Amino acid sequence: MLVNESPAGHATLLAAREALIQERTSAGHWDGRLSSSALSTATAVVALALFLRERPSESSGDDDLVQRGIGWLLDHQNQDGGWGDTDRSFSNISTTALGWAGLAFARGSDAVTAAERRAEAWLTKVGGGVDPSTLARAIVARYGKDRTFSVPILTMCALAGRMGSDLEAWRLIPQLPFELAVIPRNFFTIITLPVVSYALPALVAMGLVRHRHRPSRNLVARSIRDLAASRSLGVLDSLQPPNGGFLEAAPLTSFVAMSLIGAGHANHRVVQRALDFLRRSVRDDGSWPIDTNLATWLTTLSVQALNARGRLTEHLDEHARTSVRDWLLAQQTRDEHPYTGAAPGAWSWTNLPGGVPDGDDTPGALLALRDLDPDDETRQAATRGVEWLLDLQNRDGGIPTFCRGWGALPFDRSGADLTAHAVRAWLAWRSDLGALLQARIDRALDLAIGYLAGAQRADGSFVPLWFGNQHVSGEENPTYGTSRVLLALRAARGRTPRNVDGAASRAIRWLVNAQNPDGGWGGDAGAPSSIEETALATSGLAVCADNEGARLAAGRGASWLAQTTHHGTSFPPSPIGLYFAKLWYYERLYPIVLVAEALERLERST
Repeated sequence: MLVNESPAGHATLLAAREALIQERTSAGHWDGRLSSSALSTATAVVALALFLRERPSESSGDDDLVQRGIGWLLDHQNQDGGWGDTDRSFSNISTTALGWAGLAFARGSDAVTAAERRAEAWLTKVGGGVDPSTLARAIVARYGKDRTFSVPILTMCALAGRMGSDLEAWRLIPQLPFELAVIPRNFFTIITLPVVSYALPALVAMGLVRHRHRPSRNLVARSIRDLAASRSLGVLDSLQPPNGGFLEAAPLTSFVAMSLIGAGHANHRVVQRALDFLRRSVRDDGSWPIDTNLATWLTTLSVQALNARGRLTEHLDEHARTSVRDWLLAQQTRDEHPYTGAAPGAWSWTNLPGGVPDGDDTPGALLALRDLDPDDETRQAATRGVEWLLDLQNRDGGIPTFCRGWGALPFDRSGADLTAHAVRAWLAWRSDLGALLQARIDRALDLAIGYLAGAQRADGSFVPLWFGNQHVSGEENPTYGTSRVLLALRAARGRTPRNVDGAASRAIRWLVNAQNPDGGWGGDAGAPSSIEETALATSGLAVCADNEGARLAAGRGASWLAQTTHHGTSFPPSPIGLYFAKLWYYERLYPIVLVAEALERLERST
């Protein structure tokens, strides 16, 4: 007997579904709550502390925020002396270096001194030492050619006085070519940026502070940067959303603010807006999350979960469905986005102004809208969203996160999870669209399925861009990637000229073999089981009821979920989310959403 055929299994589904419905806000959508972040807290502390030092008369209340943030860091230092990105994360060199830098602004006490010594001992054990040259080599080695995060870490350490003398500190920090920010954006597809597309604000701010403290000895380069400084500040001003938060992210916003302060621009309006964002987004316990919220993403996932059995009308009444639909329609972009130059018609992860349209939230919104009694307005919005995704597709057939053809660095390249999401969205809306658009979709589907065939590993798995697992080699999460691609392969079955059954069979086999003896799944075979990953694998296998191995494995996964969630009453989250620059987070709603989806799908298949 499968778990959903038992009273306990059905009770788990009912409880998970009700828990998810109860999480809707009064505005009709889902907000969730992201984990507090040691990295976010440390960067916000340093940005506010530097402004306090530069403009003490203009920073009323900032000292309290700084000391409360430091107090939170002291309370959440791992036993080994380091910090992880969340309170459930392993210590890593990036967050530990930033936490150590943040403590430089603490009022002296035995507790602070002890925490500093423990952090230094951890950095010495893992990175070889805390002398500037050794620390710089260790941090650069972690990120390789991608300077999106290594330069900000080193810059913050330098501004906090952790990198030795001013001359030595800035010699160890690479100069980012901030002058490139003033060239037309369409050239970004043919030049090689040392940072990913979302990091343009950091490129400008970090480049400016490095240029201020250690200008190039090359007179031509120095002159070009001198001339570009003012214009690049203008570009930064134009990229900043009205609430001051770049990407709604405390770390990126803090890095920009501290760098401009260090470059002598403490009074610039970009700094003022950035600091106001930090002051507004601090939590009651003195910490900051990695981002304000994932409201759009969570809302689209929740709708899809509640409709996984095709019975959304039984779970949300007409008023509720209309409310969610209208809210989602209001989040679709209407203008070219100033940050990436993205055309209108897409969705970002949040309803707040710092969000950026992307290739994962747009298909998510399209799928949710398809479930929400689409009217003429919805169909028009869906047409724009479908066209936006078609225009985003890379030459390799895959879907990138933000911009077509910007580069091969993480989050600018095609991703299997994003491509699979787009495939499902295109298939969901194809029959509602005109012949010309259907023809475009057919060509895109052929390319996308071809991309996925090439992205499948020899063992049958797929690796995603936006999710990982700390227990897995390389911090990858093939369970997430494979389960999500499997949904797309099954949806495409018989709807494209390509035969997807072979890839689907290999994906099924991988998931079945990766199941742990306890019935759950981790991020890969042998990794500790989690609610999120078990629900993901169960969802993927639930749509493969014609495969006996998949059906039995899904039933075991559902039994594990029922037992582990205490029949849908307890949903402890795990840090499987990967934010920009591979920063870990967990989201309180992920386990609820994913369990509801998995059990709905499984009940539909039985």
